[in-house]
Amino acid sequence: MTPNPIQYNFGPRSVATGNFDNDNWPDIAVANYIADNIGIYFGNGGGTMGSPVMYSTGVLLGYGNGSFSNQVTYSVGSLPSSIAVGDFNNDNRLDIVVANTMDNTVSVLLGHGNGSFANQTTYSTSYHSYSLAVGDFNNDTQLDIVATHCLWDGTVSVLLGYGNGSFANQVKYLAGAVPCSVAVGDFNNDIRSDIVVTNRDNNTITVLFLYDRGAVSNENTFAPSDGARLRSIAVYDFNNDDQLDIAVANYGTNSIGVVLGHGNGTFENQMMFSSGLNSHPQSITFGDFNNDSQVDIACIRTAPIVVAYDDTDNLDVLVAFDTGSFANPTTYSTASYPKSVAVGDFNNDKWLDIVVGNCEDDTVGILLGYGNGSFATQIRYSTGSCPFSIAVGDFNNDNRLDIVVVNAKDDTLSVLLGYGNGSFANQTQYSTDFSPASVAVGDFNNDNSLDIIVVNYLDVIGTVRLGYGNGSFANPMTYSAGSYAKSVAVGDFNNDTQLDIVVANSGSDNLSVLLGYGNGSFANSVTYSTGSSPSSTAVGDFNNDDQLDIVVSNSEDNTVSVLLGYGNGSFANQTTYLTGSSPKPVVVGDFNNDKRLDILIVNSIWDGSVGVLLGYGNGSFANQVTYSVGSLPLSVAVGDFNNDNRLDIVVANSEDNTVSVLLGYHNEAFEKQMTLITGNRSRPSSFAIADFNNDNQTDIAVVNSGTDKMGIFLGYGNYSFTNQATFLTGSIPNSITVGDFNKDAIVDIVVVNRGDDSVGIFLGWGVLLGYGNGSFANQVTYSVGSLPLSVAVGDFNNDNRLDIVVANSEDNTVSVLLGYHNEAFEKQMTLITGNRSRPSSFAIADFNNDNQTDIAVVNSGTDKMGIFLGYGNYSFTNQVTFLTGSIPNSITVGDFNKDAIVDIVVVNRGDDSVGIFLGWGNGSFSGQKTFTTGFNSQPCAVAVGDFNNDSLLDIIVVNYATNNVGVLFGHGNGSFAGVKIFSTGYGSFPFTVAIGDFNNDERLDFAVANEGTDNLKIFLQTC
Repeated sequence: MTPNPIQYNFGPRSVATGNFDNDNWPDIAVANYIADNIGIYFGNGGGTMGSPVMYSTGVLLGYGNGSFSNQVTYSVGSLPSSIAVGDFNNDNRLDIVVANTMDNTVSVLLGHGNGSFANQTTYSTSYHSYSLAVGDFNNDTQLDIVATHCLWDGTVSVLLGYGNGSFANQVKYLAGAVPCSVAVGDFNNDIRSDIVVTNRDNNTITVLFLYDRGAVSNENTFAPSDGARLRSIAVYDFNNDDQLDIAVANYGTNSIGVVLGHGNGTFENQMMFSSGLNSHPQSITFGDFNNDSQVDIACIRTAPIVVAYDDTDNLDVLVAFDTGSFANPTTYSTASYPKSVAVGDFNNDKWLDIVVGNCEDDTVGILLGYGNGSFATQIRYSTGSCPFSIAVGDFNNDNRLDIVVVNAKDDTLSVLLGYGNGSFANQTQYSTDFSPASVAVGDFNNDNSLDIIVVNYLDVIGTVRLGYGNGSFANPMTYSAGSYAKSVAVGDFNNDTQLDIVVANSGSDNLSVLLGYGNGSFANSVTYSTGSSPSSTAVGDFNNDDQLDIVVSNSEDNTVSVLLGYGNGSFANQTTYLTGSSPKPVVVGDFNNDKRLDILIVNSIWDGSVGVLLGYGNGSFANQVTYSVGSLPLSVAVGDFNNDNRLDIVVANSEDNTVSVLLGYHNEAFEKQMTLITGNRSRPSSFAIADFNNDNQTDIAVVNSGTDKMGIFLGYGNYSFTNQATFLTGSIPNSITVGDFNKDAIVDIVVVNRGDDSVGIFLGWGVLLGYGNGSFANQVTYSVGSLPLSVAVGDFNNDNRLDIVVANSEDNTVSVLLGYHNEAFEKQMTLITGNRSRPSSFAIADFNNDNQTDIAVVNSGTDKMGIFLGYGNYSFTNQVTFLTGSIPNSITVGDFNKDAIVDIVVVNRGDDSVGIFLGWGNGSFSGQKTFTTGFNSQPCAVAVGDFNNDSLLDIIVVNYATNNVGVLFGHGNGSFAGVKIFSTGYGSFPFTVAIGDFNNDERLDFAVANEGTDNLKIFLQTC
């Protein structure tokens, strides 16, 4: 959160800062486009400003005391819209450049050093000059100019300066969809100025990275938020990490966005700070307006942002606080239809990176790794049509990894040579035979230069291209294989130190083995039977006899085949193991650190999962254990992405255009042990964990909205439970919690009934008093507001009795019912959450450290979180709101950064994210930091606990649409590791989660209620 804005009411369009009166406090100059004047606001060092002094527009010379001379005007082009200054002729005098919108030019006015300027010299920009900035784009120590057009051609114009006040003709570069605002900075620390623009049409930011000659080498485009309608942009190091960050005015969402830079050309997700309802921020700049530079350097380094608004005609000063950054989530967006993935260290930072082939986008995407299991946003490079299979290697012997990809739709092979800094040269293309399907690399002729082998889908293994060691390759040599060759792998199968080839032939249900002669040629193939439609193959020593073996996936009979090698180039008959649906890519690795090779398979069609078959070291394997990933996974690779000496997994998910990263852990694994049946069409919707029969074992209570019943499962303490005992509730029960409401030391239950017809639209809820033996009295009902959706308990009036608070979605209220000594409750108060707010969930805690109970509620209709601070006498302050993501619908609390202050976590169902609000201990919170939960995951519930026994709080999220739960493991400083996914089963539609120790092993487990399959699933923490 930011402090309340300080507002100054005039009609501004653009803003800048400077110390106009030499008092060491920054002042603000605002261009008021309606009044045709400039307003100067003088800073007082406390973050506030005096009343403005107005001047007519033109050139106004400053006297150093905050006053200015009368304007002097100079002719420029038609409808000037943007201005910048710089020394363009190296005479140590400032010059001016102006963008002229209507006549498609920029005007340069050279300064005489006495406050006067020469007549303009104009340069064409072809189109509608809109915004401009200056920088040295070609490293010749001369200032250059960049101008945007804010038109559909999507370009920016760069005019390189000669250093004598004149400029070369423009060179145009594609930047995005209607690029409008521009700024300059070095975002990848290559000592070259880069260009950043806002693209108004598709709400994205594009960073253009430049070569020494001033040409664009690459670009990174990312979307801060939907509906932002981006306006002005500014560049600064807002979190004091010596890396440039970006601040942007979000006109459409009434907010300021800060995007923290990693220093390698990639950026964190946007942090948003509200600028006020209907404020529509238009222009931004920055400065230290409250004179707190010593505090900033010592502690959190503030970077004040000044905002000029065009709808509310005011000026706000907001201070953005550096609260640290968060690791990226487990799922990362790619371009359309990713088909293949590989890993390598592309920028020589000793951390593994990812390359993914985007078939429908005709690109490869590079995701640079941070070494902690998270990755930067992809940077894309053009390939041929439909890049289908990828391999990496050093093809020009410069000790930098390069990329080779086969393009299925134009029958080509693309080689992209790496620069060693994470960027790549444009592709060099080579022809292949018809329909290339897979590629691998190896030195087939022993010349210490990598060669390439490509398999073609129709009958021919196709092309072996010998490498010259300079990044180029010889003409292909072709070899026959079986029918519909789908995959290729290499290894020395006969121990002659020469590389051999194995090919999976999906049309003939066999493998072809071609033994190499060491000169780039191969013997005729020998075939071995497999299962039905072999699709992918890999090699490894599965029985520890120092001979290479082969594994192949069989997509039509849902198996993998293992063929043990004899070491002479021949193989034993296959042994098959069951997998999931339509297995395709297969890789090998030691995933449990037992020094025995295991098999990893991607189950592509219905399962949306990967399966791990752990090896016994004798050539046999355990049954697969599956992990849910994205939709239609088609490719997989492995590597250690977080430097913990354990293999991790990366999967390309074709249908939802993502890649999923699964980190390997020894202490953060859960095992699905049990499913509890709640009854046919029961639709379990919420549950609670407590000891209902006083046997010191954890029990479960669940409300079944489909049958209007509450179910009780009594635990035996060994992770097993009794059958469900049911109790009638009201109509459509959908939320439940527990407490001792009559002070008899026995747990009671409160249930919200969403559809009880007996009270019409004022729906009833019931309290069931516990007998302490696992059974309960009949419910007593109390009327609350309309469409109650969530319930919580707390002592709101300090009488040592539990009270109840209910969120009423339809009438936009929360109801507080105070508990009395006679077990009754009375509706004492209604708290207003706002018009059409639709409160959906809330949490109870002390947010301002006054030892009184406060309420936090998420309002799904207005995309806000509301805080009601309690006075301790059952009354509350008015609601204070904080922006969340889209359709927030679940909330809970915890101390995520170990500062002994309560923080909040919210799940946003509308934009598939989790939002973290770090508390300041005074009832206010930082701006939301978000993590994606996966495309169309529709997260609906959240809980917190320590799931890996490191004494740090973690977060668990229920993803309704993707049938899984995700755990974010906390670092204890407010940041989290990537999401680890646990599947709840196809069509399960999980709805809510609760945590507890179900098997008395002093480790937290969790239980998930599944609407689609009418059951509960228990996940035990295994180690």
